[in-house]
Formats: sequence, structure tokens, C-alpha cells
Amino acid sequence: MPANKDVITAIFAETAKGNGRPYIEAIADDAVWIGRGQNSWSGAYRGKEAILSDLLGPLSKLLDGRNICIPTRIHADGDFVIVEAKGQNQLKDGRRYDNEYCFVIKMRDGKMIEITEYLDTELVSDRLGKRA
Repeated sequence: MPANKDVITAIFAETAKGNGRPYIEAIADDAVWIGRGQNSWSGAYRGKEAILSDLLGPLSKLLDGRNICIPTRIHADGDFVIVEAKGQNQLKDGRRYDNEYCFVIKMRDGKMIEITEYLDTELVSDRLGKRA
């Protein structure tokens, strides 16, 4: 089995091109996504189905095109991989949504089982509004 860092590096090489399929495929069915901060997008999303329907689905409806997330630094230690990344996205209303991220990802058997996302929550509130 490839090292956790190699798995995540390959996934983010694709998100940099707007291909989110490998990212989605690597989310474990029992994964938890934790969005840090204090807005309507923050909180814990439990299970792949909830992550897709309650977080990533509403986000994709706001974006004009594919979600582009370009890694700038990847570090791994055991089961954890840390990714710093920059988004390069436009919203359907024409505004830019170029957030900066730090993902702390816990891996199990080549799958992401916990994703903790740190980002500019004020930018989220300003550009994305309240999560539907």
C-alpha cells in the first residue's frame, strides 16, 4: 500500500486541476469532516454521505466550475498528513473565492477517516453566505 503522503499528494495533484473525483473516492464511508470556526459552514459532518450532501454539495452549487485546490506544502507523520493549499475559484455570481486552507487528515488503509479544515471563516461567510 502506498504511503499516506503519496496517496494525499496524488489526490491533491488532481484537485489542483479541478478533478475532485480522487478526493471523493478517498473519503472513507465513516469519515468525519471537521470545519473549524464559527459560521454556518463550521462543524462536524459525520459519514461520507453527510460530507457530500451537507458540505460539498452545497459548495459545488455556488462555484462556477470545478473546485480548484492547489497544495503548497504537504507533510506526513504516521497516520496524519497535513496539507496547506490555496483555492482558485470563482462563484456563480462572478466574485472570487480564493481561500487558503490547512487540512489535517487522518488516514486509515489508504482512506481519509478524519479531515480537519482550517480556513478564513470570514471569507467563507462573506462569499458563501449561510449554508443552505
